[in-house]
Amino acid sequence: MKSIYLDHAATSPVHPKVIEEMMPVYKDVFGNPSSVHQFGRKARRILDEGRRRIAHGLGANEKEIVFTSGGTEADNLAIIGTARANRSKGKHIITTSIEHHATLHAVEYLESQDFEVTYLPVDEDGIVKVDDLKGALREDTILVSIMMVNNETGAIQPIEEIAAVLKDHQGYFHSDIVQAYGLMDIDVSHLGVDLMAVSGHKINGPKGIGFLYIREGTVIESLQYGGEQERKRRAGTENIPAVQGLKTAVEIMEAERLTYKEKYLHYKQLFLQTLEEENISCEVNGSHEKTIESIVNISFPGMNVETLLTNFDLSGIAASSGSACTAGSVEPSHVLSAMFGSDHPKTTNSIRFSFGLANNEEDITEAARRVSQIIKRLS
Repeated sequence: MKSIYLDHAATSPVHPKVIEEMMPVYKDVFGNPSSVHQFGRKARRILDEGRRRIAHGLGANEKEIVFTSGGTEADNLAIIGTARANRSKGKHIITTSIEHHATLHAVEYLESQDFEVTYLPVDEDGIVKVDDLKGALREDTILVSIMMVNNETGAIQPIEEIAAVLKDHQGYFHSDIVQAYGLMDIDVSHLGVDLMAVSGHKINGPKGIGFLYIREGTVIESLQYGGEQERKRRAGTENIPAVQGLKTAVEIMEAERLTYKEKYLHYKQLFLQTLEEENISCEVNGSHEKTIESIVNISFPGMNVETLLTNFDLSGIAASSGSACTAGSVEPSHVLSAMFGSDHPKTTNSIRFSFGLANNEEDITEAARRVSQIIKRLS
């Protein structure tokens, strides 16, 4: 029985070309990029080229890209670093109730440091209303943090409209774009955000690498103490093989973005169509039109998340109940609780399926049929 991976929103397989490009760096480029000798200069070239390439794809300046260990560190640097550096202007922060835990736990920490946080609600499609942001915005607001695409439901947030509201306000705008980066065309000159967090392993790159875009002029405080790497914004010797891998993953992603969008949307539609043909009682959580192509969150009435995931795994299907950071938890989804209410059955009977590089059309049909058999057996 073939195992089928439908959890790309948690992490994605590394693209073979990425591995191919990283291996020579591991073998031959061991110098410290901060060293002035030829070994250091060789590493520095890879670091600089990677930064330039990534910045170019975003319409950004290379000086605005700070390499991190991943999305979580990027979110933490953006939120805590910006809050600390701007506390003299105010201590009010706005975020949403559906953010990734990298954001939620960062703002919870700031609350313990006497910052005030407003959590915006979402509608039943999991989308923030711009008017709610306008109502929450204050003169002492110094930061707004709203993710571009939700990691559990795939809901796409109105980032450009929110940025327009904040254009003439002192508050900085941060967005976790981890789930959006691989499929959405992102240009910082149009988007209007000040800070964006990205993770390499969500776009078929290596784990342990990501970056934070910091718009020039944004006042931010480093969270690490040490050397002067990353223009004093992130101390520590840079991960040169991973930078090479991330650069390659970005190049592949940009070249294949439209193909991936069409393919993953087809996979999503095929998966749902097969469930329908099998007469399975289920409902998609969120809007069909306002979600990313690679993610679908499905409620199975009368089912239980833990039981479903266990049975899916035994049948060779890898899926998730939401964020990978809460895997194994029987806690109701905080995202679905925000959408439907904490006591709603959907918070404990919904599964996230996410599609990507590890899939083909046959996998999708077979996975949907196995899921259908399990649902019928458990009903």
